[in-house]
Amino acid sequence: MHNRRNFLKKLSGQSGDSTLPRRDFLKTTALLSGAALLSELPLAQAANSLVDDTIKVALIGCGGRGTGAAMQALLTQQNVKLVAMADAFRDRLDEAYTAITSNDLSDWSGAGGTVKHRVDVPEERKYVGFDAYKKAMEHADVVILTTPPGFRPMHFEEAVRMGKHIFMEKPVATDAPGIRRVLAAAAIAKQKKLNVVVGLQRHYQTVYRQWVDMMQQGVIGDITAARVYWNGGGVWVKDRKPGMTEMEYQMRNWYYFNWLCGDHIVEQHIHNLDVGNWVKQGYPVRAHGIGGRQLRVGKDFGEIFDHHTVEYEYADGSRMYSQCRHQAGTREAVTEGFHGTNGSAPEPGVLLTRSGYPILRYDARKDSNPYQVEHDELFAAIAKGEYKFMDAENGAKSTMTAILGRLATYSGQQIEWDAALNSNVSLAPDRFDWNVVPKVLPGKDGLYACAVPGVTKVI
Repeated sequence: MHNRRNFLKKLSGQSGDSTLPRRDFLKTTALLSGAALLSELPLAQAANSLVDDTIKVALIGCGGRGTGAAMQALLTQQNVKLVAMADAFRDRLDEAYTAITSNDLSDWSGAGGTVKHRVDVPEERKYVGFDAYKKAMEHADVVILTTPPGFRPMHFEEAVRMGKHIFMEKPVATDAPGIRRVLAAAAIAKQKKLNVVVGLQRHYQTVYRQWVDMMQQGVIGDITAARVYWNGGGVWVKDRKPGMTEMEYQMRNWYYFNWLCGDHIVEQHIHNLDVGNWVKQGYPVRAHGIGGRQLRVGKDFGEIFDHHTVEYEYADGSRMYSQCRHQAGTREAVTEGFHGTNGSAPEPGVLLTRSGYPILRYDARKDSNPYQVEHDELFAAIAKGEYKFMDAENGAKSTMTAILGRLATYSGQQIEWDAALNSNVSLAPDRFDWNVVPKVLPGKDGLYACAVPGVTKVI
């Protein structure tokens, strides 16, 4: 479990309308599926009764982010109980269970205390393997989807089919076929009135909410350019162990294989790209860029690039200039800025006139933790029987924005949004089993081939 403190740094929510009594709401969205939920009958008429008001949660994906998300769900003010857990690896599940049931959560929450009284996961509800997610979901009203992103479309589809409320981490897919699956399931989730929150936590942070809202109101005029960055030194590497199949090795090192991660432009930089889309209230129509591998080039770094620079174009002709980098010792920057016809927004929480006069200087230090707020607001809505959160479509399109950038840097070509979204290039194996051979394999030298701009075909 790496950098555990960092996993819990998230903040605030959204608004909505539909309200049902708590019992009717959970009955209709968590216990019914398919035709009953898609019929024209009022939801309350299709319901069966619940024994109590406990909101039962299943954790799907027990790594560091999943452990943190489960903690945040259990730290809300609602009557929440963790009742099932699932992971491909038993050791990850056990590590998560130990952390969640700790007597002192100081390393996680900074506040100490414990939530183990909210955990009821006996051995028979600890599921391991590629199909474990289905078994765990059966026990829950709400599912937390925090496996590597390559599995997200499949897991999201199943959660929607079962009628569960959902928290799922970003990104929500790693290729265009996965995006289309998420968009299709998101439409069904909307029909079923399932709350879906995606872990793009800046949407749940007061500084961003106020900053973006004022830009959307035209305080600095029309937005003509955006600058978005996720430049840092890179993340963890797991050693290859004797006897590991190639499937296990890639899943343990999921960050370095595109079918699982999407490259760091998708896994991390999506946050900043999403803010650009949020401000523009739309998505790019095309992109071009450059990228490659300079420092993280060894056999431990799979197939991903260590730097990407992309220029995105929106329908109105405005541009978003994007950088992300995994190179130790270089300048670090994780932020966003915007330029308008009547002023600028040089950093989150700051708005200036063209002459430099401050319109807004928000002190983000007083904000609540956005990782916690997204769960607070989700579970409060569920407890009240409210349908308020429909994050899946934006989560899919912001993920597609990041994928579009990867396609541009890998190919060295200008890539159109529609062509990218309609691509049938699928990165994942055709089936999931420990002995299945992934599509990308190391050469005799142990190195994985990576994209070559000007040569690699991406669509």
